[in-house]
Amino acid sequence: MKVFGIALVIVASFCIYYFFLRKTTSERWTKTLPGVGTFSSPRVEDINGDGVMDILIGAGKAEFEHCDSAMIALDGKSGELIWGNSANDQMFGSAGLYDINADGVRDAFFAGRSVEFQALDGKTGKAIWKFDSSQYSANGEKWFNFYNPQFIHDVDGDGLKDILISNGGDIKVPPFNPNRAAGKLAIMSSATGKVLSEAYMPDDKEIYMSVAVDFNQQNPGSSRIIFGTGGETVGGNLFVGTIQMVLDGDLSASTKIATGPKKGFIAPPAWVDVNEDGVLDIVVNSVDGRVLTFNGKNLDPLWTVRLPYTEAYTTMAIGRFNADHVPDFFISFAKGRWPYLKWTKQAMINGSDGKIQFLDSLGYYQTSSPVVADLNGDKIDEVLLSVDYEIMDGADKVFNTNIFTIDFTSKKVSQLTEGIPGHNLSSTPWIGDLDNDGYLEVIYCNSTDKHNELSQSFDGMQVHCISTSVPVKTAIKWGAYMGSNYDGVFRNDAKL
Repeated sequence: MKVFGIALVIVASFCIYYFFLRKTTSERWTKTLPGVGTFSSPRVEDINGDGVMDILIGAGKAEFEHCDSAMIALDGKSGELIWGNSANDQMFGSAGLYDINADGVRDAFFAGRSVEFQALDGKTGKAIWKFDSSQYSANGEKWFNFYNPQFIHDVDGDGLKDILISNGGDIKVPPFNPNRAAGKLAIMSSATGKVLSEAYMPDDKEIYMSVAVDFNQQNPGSSRIIFGTGGETVGGNLFVGTIQMVLDGDLSASTKIATGPKKGFIAPPAWVDVNEDGVLDIVVNSVDGRVLTFNGKNLDPLWTVRLPYTEAYTTMAIGRFNADHVPDFFISFAKGRWPYLKWTKQAMINGSDGKIQFLDSLGYYQTSSPVVADLNGDKIDEVLLSVDYEIMDGADKVFNTNIFTIDFTSKKVSQLTEGIPGHNLSSTPWIGDLDNDGYLEVIYCNSTDKHNELSQSFDGMQVHCISTSVPVKTAIKWGAYMGSNYDGVFRNDAKL
């Protein structure tokens, strides 16, 4: 079997680095799900009470097509299906988790295309509520895709946290047509899905970004929120507002902190203290290939990095990748210009000064984001990321996907898992101690289509659970999409 292209460079270090880890890394289970695919990333919750976290993930068929298994829960021990439920379009969002029926198991809030937003009972998978846009469309109001929800304070007085969520993106508008419906932020009851308030984008542009909240427990209304507008072919802006602005139905007083003249802001932002003043700062990737940071106190720019000839559709990974204590950043951007994207380019950025300390180009284009853990116990974090590459299988060119690791101290890139035939376009791995045995597990997904690298196939997918020999001694702060707490906030003082 011949490996070619960029994978040839990568494979040279496989046999010498992390050999000990590969020797004690084993596949616990693989679940094949025919007839569906996913843009979603795994979340975990012990829904069957056996002490092992189970896997929740969104899925779907082709766009605009009903799917009986659009929201799925898999047993963490075996990978067997616990429950599945249907949706009228792809559930591309990653589930929000919060217990609204007081049964001790967090319920799953799945978001997706074509106004799909549902709350499912975590134990049974049965729908608690489904968002019904017809209740809010009497005046011709339009609703579009929902993105990842965030749980805020109790707005309606029922004793439960409520939801802040973004909605926008009219897929029926041609890519380069600037005439697009304005997106919005909405606050909704977690118990019923009722819209409690909503506010349109202050620049009247569309939104694809999941909102991130710097939550203030003492004064929830003053909690700061980051949201961005625009897309792959339409310019946009990045704003900082407050929850109270959404409650008041007016975001016009939000502060615009960045602009993308030709391309906007899609990937979720992050709150993280990079200047060590005790206030969370803002970090965001813009579609035009920039990483931007802003002082949390006054919203002034701190530093900006640009990767030339790239575009960003992924959120960053955050960890400690060098000897200082300031959080650093790892990015994986697409090389080229949409829709001509084929490869990826990665960089590690020093959080102190914005300088690039590691640069590589690993694998074919995908929008899966990296995750972070200290794999070798040296108190310096490593990155894990999904990588796709092409190989020759006899006379046939096929795509494989697997998990790679990067050690920034030694600048070594290594293969953690064996290659799996198929491609992963958008699903970020989950890492953590799934069964509370003190060792790291990895959950990752792939399409079973091994010939198509640039779009997600919906003819079948797999979910894999990998056991490793890596002891989990400290909290994994960035072990999932938008971080281990799924909220885009990096907490320096995270504890197990």
